[in-house]
Amino acid sequence: MPVVKFWDGAEMITVDDRPMPWHAGMCVADLLAGLPDGHLYAVVKMDGRLIGRPRFAGTQVPDGARIDLIPMIAGG
Repeated sequence: MPVVKFWDGAEMITVDDRPMPWHAGMCVADLLAGLPDGHLYAVVKMDGRLIGRPRFAGTQVPDGARIDLIPMIAGG
């Protein structure tokens, strides 16, 4: 996947079809901490791979990653 850059040369990732800035060393927990509703997600899909909350802090986000936020659904 080609890395897309902002006009100022900053690299980015795509989160739910929206471009977001990326930085070296970013992990999934960092990404979610920057979102107003990031605490609501227990699972994300990064480049086709599902990642659960216990692995958020230890999973690096590569530049150019495509991430889908998967909301938890409760019901009976």
